[in-house]
Amino acid sequence: LATGPRQDNSIFYEIRTYDIKPSKMKEFVEMVNKYFHLRTAHSELVGFWSAELGAMNKVVHVWKYDNFDHRATVRHALANDKDWQGKFIASALPLIEKQHNEVAYLVPWCQLGKPPKEGGVYEWVTFQMKPGGPAMWGEAFQAAINAHINTGYAKLIGVFHTEYGLLNTVHVIWWNESPDHRAAGRHSAHEDARVVAAVRDSVRFLDSQQNVLLIPLQCSPLK
Repeated sequence: LATGPRQDNSIFYEIRTYDIKPSKMKEFVEMVNKYFHLRTAHSELVGFWSAELGAMNKVVHVWKYDNFDHRATVRHALANDKDWQGKFIASALPLIEKQHNEVAYLVPWCQLGKPPKEGGVYEWVTFQMKPGGPAMWGEAFQAAINAHINTGYAKLIGVFHTEYGLLNTVHVIWWNESPDHRAAGRHSAHEDARVVAAVRDSVRFLDSQQNVLLIPLQCSPLK
């Protein structure tokens, strides 16, 4: 995420965020859990979560593609999948208020991780960095992430940098055993001189930040 190449292959991730009608959230989640095997038969789902804190009536799901041709092939197949269109799409679309998607790459210094066990919570942190790209802020951002990793209170799952959507956006996914475990870890990190110094350096390039606590759905590979 500095001045070198962003990646050494063509793999990218599509991040989809849906705002669900407040009265329909339970119905939407039930439909996902019942029918989403029809969707995952076509391509790899990384994770599917619902927002618990920091947003309401929102779901986030992440898909992995080998390249853009792979995504186009999958989208064509989905459009012609009568089971998917009839059992899920036709009923789910009226429950959705808004859809948003982004294309992002994993940063070169981060591999997609997995939690040490099931049953925890995920923190989705979105950083809007100043224009100029990773050549300007990449090293400082990486140092800040590594400083938090070194405290050991959270497990890093992935760091994604947008290619389509709002540029200079970085999404970071953390895993914690519980919201209280996360709160205790954050308190300790704020008193860690290494973290304070790294964050102080990186925020020079930061425009805004949003944190959302996510709960994995039954169908999510990341639980």
